[in-house]
Amino acid sequence: MPSLRTHAEPTSADVVVIGAGINGLAIAREAAGRGLHVVVIDRDDIAARTSAISTRLIHGGLKYLERVEIPLVLESIRERNILLRTAPHLVRPYPMLIPFSRGASRPGWLLSCGLLLHDILSLGKKLPRNRIVFSRRLAREWPSVAAGGVKWGGLFQDAHVPVTERFGIELAIDAANHGATVLTHTPVTDLIRENGRIAGVRYLDREDGRERTLRAPVVVNCAGPWVDAVLDLQGDHPRRIGPTKGSHLVVDAFPGAPDTCIFFESPDDGRPMFVLPWWDGKYMIGTTDLPYDGSIDEIIVDDDEVDYLLRAVNDLIPAAGLRRDAVLWSFSGVRPLPYVADLSDPASVSRDSEIVVHTGEAAGLLTVIGGKYTTHRALGEQALRRIETALGLGRRRSATRTARFPGAPAGDHGRFVADSVARSVLPERSARRLADLYGTLSRPIEMLAASDPSLAEVIDDDSGAIAAEVVYAVREEGAHTLEDVLIRRTAIALNSDVGLGCAPRAADVLVAHGDWSAERADTELARYREAARRFAPRTLRPAPAQPTAA
Repeated sequence: MPSLRTHAEPTSADVVVIGAGINGLAIAREAAGRGLHVVVIDRDDIAARTSAISTRLIHGGLKYLERVEIPLVLESIRERNILLRTAPHLVRPYPMLIPFSRGASRPGWLLSCGLLLHDILSLGKKLPRNRIVFSRRLAREWPSVAAGGVKWGGLFQDAHVPVTERFGIELAIDAANHGATVLTHTPVTDLIRENGRIAGVRYLDREDGRERTLRAPVVVNCAGPWVDAVLDLQGDHPRRIGPTKGSHLVVDAFPGAPDTCIFFESPDDGRPMFVLPWWDGKYMIGTTDLPYDGSIDEIIVDDDEVDYLLRAVNDLIPAAGLRRDAVLWSFSGVRPLPYVADLSDPASVSRDSEIVVHTGEAAGLLTVIGGKYTTHRALGEQALRRIETALGLGRRRSATRTARFPGAPAGDHGRFVADSVARSVLPERSARRLADLYGTLSRPIEMLAASDPSLAEVIDDDSGAIAAEVVYAVREEGAHTLEDVLIRRTAIALNSDVGLGCAPRAADVLVAHGDWSAERADTELARYREAARRFAPRTLRPAPAQPTAA
């Protein structure tokens, strides 16, 4: 059974990867699949920070065409095709409408040519062809957009991963299945220097807080926005990261809400924006792209961003009428883009990734800058080539081009879900949720529920989640905190109140089944309520002041 159970604390490895975000997980998966002893180490959880603030697109690179970054477009198309084959339960086709609006920065004829060229570059793709949408079809299928004055547009066939949280967990499981060790909530305190080079790391043990030593001939710095903080441990260095802030809002379906994603320009400044049908009937609105020099540890959407995002949607879809009180919750973070001095337009910074191979006293260290979900696998393969060179190994063909994710069904995902629901003894909503969210990894959860009727009980009416998911998250998927459980293992926190209503029930389940003490549960509940504040959930906002009687 695939598992992320805690391993014994290692003292040596072939490769240490600092950072369990999408980049670090991709590299660990490649290196472990190559037969190397890999340790992934992160001060937080799997895909917990920058990897958790994505727009969740598996993007075919259309926006890179105008920069003539053809290699990046081709790489994006190839990697999107690979993910549609190898992770069909996580990565779904996702058409998006691009309105051709009068006064937009790019005329409709130019965007039409871009869609045609993208189809030519995508020959053999798994998705339908892109299409031009004329006024009659637009009025029929996107009436709320047509009502806003849009006459025509393009339909771009793309993909998305609605639950990136499970995407990261399955990458970690796959790496662990090939022998990797994943250490979460484990801060790196220093880099080891021996014989004039980097030779490993020191870190604080999660259980007892003692500093431990982990030696390895190759250390990969995949710390995302914290890349420069890791480099500080090895001495003076040029600044590598120039983060930009990106924020999203989560809302319920609203008047005129579209059935497909809409990719449009902000009326304020022409920035690319999205209205995204998302998860369990909810919508995402995003994203901002702002230069950022503040603290990167706790980032919250500010009121100006909320107004900016809502104003853009209301301009595109006049019937929406979205106000601040429509926002269920929000999320914000920074993109770890290459540092550019005196940056005025964050959109001008390339979204391509870079792998720095350090030399001199920093030899043995690699640093990864940039990267994204779409091309994470390609980045992992490129990093493995550098690792093989550093270790004096010959090259082998990457297995991840064809290897299916741990939860991927053998056939069509929709058929798998239907068959799972038909044979399940659970309520239909819970059975459908398990199959859709976990893929084939839902089977051991159902077995756990069958072993004890109390574990088959629904603990969150909003999502239909059952108690067995919580226990499985702790016992088999490496969840250490309540935040790990609710956000990144079960995705319960993608509900309307970021899991706050369910949190006490989840903690009670873990106490009742002997996984946590009552004291531990109380501590975790307090920490979760505090952690949830970064999402600014509506349930934690002060009620608006009521007018006083005259």
